Amino acid sequence: AKDGDLLGNGEAAAAGPGLLLLLRPAMWSCGGGRRRRRVLAGVFVLLLAAVVLRRYYSCLPLVSEACGDDGLQRMNFTDLIPVRLRGRVLGLQVKDSQFLLEETPFRIFGGSVHYFRVPREYWQDRLMKMKACGLNTVTTYVPWNLHEATRGTFDFSGNLNLQAFIRTAEEVGLWVILRPGPYICSEWDLGGLPSWLLQDPEMQLRTTYKGFTEAVDNYFDHLMPEVVHLQYKYGGPIIAVQVENEYGSYAEDPGYMTYIKMSLLSRKIVELLMTSDNSDGLAAGVVEGALATINFQKLEPGIMVYLNSMQHNMPKMVMEYWTGWFDSWGGPHNVFDAEDMVKTVKSVIKMGASINLYMFHGGTNFGFLNGALHFNEYKPTITSYDYDAVLTESGDYTSKFFKLRHLFTTILGIPLPPPPVILNKASYGAILMQQYISLWEVLPSLVEPIKSEHPLNMENLPVNNGNGQAFGYTLYETVIPGGGLLSTEDHVRDRAQVFVNTQYIGLLDYNAQELLIPNGQGYRQLRLLAENCGRVNYGRNLNNQRKGLIGDIFLNKTSLRNFKIYSLEMKPSFIESLRGSTPWSAVPDSAAGPAFFRGTLQVQYMPQDTFLKLEGWEKGVVFVNGRNLGRYWKIGPQETLYLPGTWLQEGHNEIIVFEERAAGRIVQSTDLPFLGRIQYVS
Repeated sequence: AKDGDLLGNGEAAAAGPGLLLLLRPAMWSCGGGRRRRRVLAGVFVLLLAAVVLRRYYSCLPLVSEACGDDGLQRMNFTDLIPVRLRGRVLGLQVKDSQFLLEETPFRIFGGSVHYFRVPREYWQDRLMKMKACGLNTVTTYVPWNLHEATRGTFDFSGNLNLQAFIRTAEEVGLWVILRPGPYICSEWDLGGLPSWLLQDPEMQLRTTYKGFTEAVDNYFDHLMPEVVHLQYKYGGPIIAVQVENEYGSYAEDPGYMTYIKMSLLSRKIVELLMTSDNSDGLAAGVVEGALATINFQKLEPGIMVYLNSMQHNMPKMVMEYWTGWFDSWGGPHNVFDAEDMVKTVKSVIKMGASINLYMFHGGTNFGFLNGALHFNEYKPTITSYDYDAVLTESGDYTSKFFKLRHLFTTILGIPLPPPPVILNKASYGAILMQQYISLWEVLPSLVEPIKSEHPLNMENLPVNNGNGQAFGYTLYETVIPGGGLLSTEDHVRDRAQVFVNTQYIGLLDYNAQELLIPNGQGYRQLRLLAENCGRVNYGRNLNNQRKGLIGDIFLNKTSLRNFKIYSLEMKPSFIESLRGSTPWSAVPDSAAGPAFFRGTLQVQYMPQDTFLKLEGWEKGVVFVNGRNLGRYWKIGPQETLYLPGTWLQEGHNEIIVFEERAAGRIVQSTDLPFLGRIQYVS
């Protein structure tokens, strides 16, 4: 004890000065030393008991405290954080319509951040901002198609180090809800399922079809050992695990959810299980032994009553409260009003429910990994996953952040950590594209063609050790004797530029399925450059997501044969070969795609985040120091690509642009993003 304080750290005074006042007369009226010692011993025992009780009750959230004038309960979860709960006994439990953590009433105030959409160097920054907002839990999906990009080969390194992300959350003071799929939706290519599954012509995704369950079993056999020891029971921050994802909107197999649940339990998942569905799919998505949660953006009358009717006297939780919305190419930039968002969050909390903000920070669909929707019309998702979330794509604060921080400060009744400083953004100016090489020039030296009598879809190409092609472009070449009507019978996925020799003829896609090929002399090369613009990630069309040419194409009603097929995934190894082994030339005045353009971004000091604007370019992909930044497209809404400073280096930085059609000469580096024309989501 310090300075005569018997209990240390001022605990005696804190235990209650009134107790000392009550005991003081007894202390001094006693006669004799023995009696005085007994009284002092009794005082010590009482004070010690008071301190122990105070320490115990200080851990409890003040859920029984009267509501404030705003109708919100005051809840202090200060001690219910990973670093303070070391003696683990009981993790997240359900009892009498509330969550308990170590038998203490607890509310989940969560937010979604996907480690695979954020550079690893920025994980801590984003999670510290979450903590500063007043949240106590981070939720993340796990993308199977990144961790097992080729069958049987697993990657949990670098930006895919799931353990490191979970440990970072723990260090920041956040609990974790893990959403391992195998299907995750998330506006991610094929909902996170690996494309090699589609090599099986009979594949039935998200069912108990043997070909699917065998692949899931092998994946879970490798994934679960990465996370089992990070569960609450074993001293880690994972307090709950989700069973699949929004299966009620699919519901093709009544035994499937039980299979996934048992797959988790049999691999030592011991924490609370949850399901997640929107109101339409809730009834079909539940599974016995897992808590049902609900997803929405608008708090419709009766929606929480409906959730309660599905599982009486259980905690209510909104697993996905959509703080914004994603954007599709050719559409507007969707924005959801901050006041409306906070109003709904407040209403959900007043109902006694837990809530997870989807998204707290969206990040970026780097590379070719965006998903798509295809109901009446095919709509691929843009590269940015800004989502109009609480933090911007580059991690900056929005008005939503500060409004939520104010709300949670009020609810928690304690000072929150100060918001971390935002990362500086740089405007590096114009980047001149100085070198150029046509796709037609580069093909012979970099890509070995596949010869096939019939067109082969991407997934069935004999590349990547038999795993097929997952992403990017595929070039199909054949010889034609003359012109006429080229028709696809809806066999192009998703777009195909058509060339005769090197002359551009036109475009084939879902809407344009016929094209007139001009007559010419002798035999000529017909070339179709097909692009996978993103596999559907939601809906009942998942089994039909093979890309490239998925069947025959016809010239004058005669099916074409004898193809040379070039797989153009544009992986880092391809860019490395392109960089060093190919003769580049100066950019001609009339340069057009398909071609690669190269320039240099000079960074004098410590690299900072920036945004690349491709005004004057039409459609393509940008690579920075070999990394695939993502797609750009003049149809918008997105006009800038986010370039993390951590991907840059002091000095020379190589910028390569693959342009499909109309090339510009300059790429502009700016310190401001522009995501396009705004449309408010109601």
